[in-house]
Amino acid sequence: MDFIRLGDYNRMTVVKTVDFGVYLDGGDEGEVLLPARYVPEGCKEGDELDVFVYLDNEERLVATTLEPKARVGDFAWLEVAWVNEYGAFLDWGLMKDLFCPFREQKMKMEKGKSYIVHVHLDDESYRIVASAKVEHYFDTSLPPYQHGDEVDLLVWQKTDLGFKVIVDNRYAGLVYSNQVFKDIHAGDRLKGYIDVVREDGKIDVMLQPTGWRMTKETSDVLLDYLKANGGVCRLTDKSPAGDIYEQFQVSKKNFKKAVGDLYKRRLIIICDDCIRLNRPKPGPGRGRRRG
Repeated sequence: MDFIRLGDYNRMTVVKTVDFGVYLDGGDEGEVLLPARYVPEGCKEGDELDVFVYLDNEERLVATTLEPKARVGDFAWLEVAWVNEYGAFLDWGLMKDLFCPFREQKMKMEKGKSYIVHVHLDDESYRIVASAKVEHYFDTSLPPYQHGDEVDLLVWQKTDLGFKVIVDNRYAGLVYSNQVFKDIHAGDRLKGYIDVVREDGKIDVMLQPTGWRMTKETSDVLLDYLKANGGVCRLTDKSPAGDIYEQFQVSKKNFKKAVGDLYKRRLIIICDDCIRLNRPKPGPGRGRRRG
């Protein structure tokens, strides 16, 4: 291989087997040890393995098949395993804990407590370290989102306005209190939906694809579908959720809300096996109204 991605996953070739593990081809970095406890059964020279590479207690490259709780470039919620005179050491799922020096702590970290941190390579020492000053590591480019886009959220901290969140492991966002309908806490990972990306790049996020905006959008889509298909939709609020999603890319819950919205506005008639536009027709109507 040409180079090793420190603090990340690498595909590496076994070049030598020894009693205490196997050595992997690290390219210009030389051979990298995968200790015996992590070597897959039946592993032999020439095999390719996907391993995570970090530094051991003597700052040597070492590989593992364990899955860390974060990689270089990630934001994560990690617990302090122990503290000494140099800083805090965080449990990130590997044998060697992740170091967060005092200069990278907003407040003095305490053993047993968890904090949102950013994992990165220290420019001077080339060690993998953590920083609780996460605002220094957000992407400052204009976010590329549109209203309603689904995103991954990591809850960062509570504020007077709501909750600060980290969007797609890149951007800072805010969920307003009136968008929160369940208990959430720092460290929670959630699905969210973009409400607004402001001109200054700030992101407002919703926790549910619901509310009048989503209902109106789905109602408009359903109305357009009816007009384009002879005024008839063979899907109803009793149809399988999978069929509804395949046609309209919305959940059954949101589809039912849209149907209810159009019905209240007297724009549709709900039949046993379909939904029809409510427009004058010759002869007696075949639809049954819900009253």
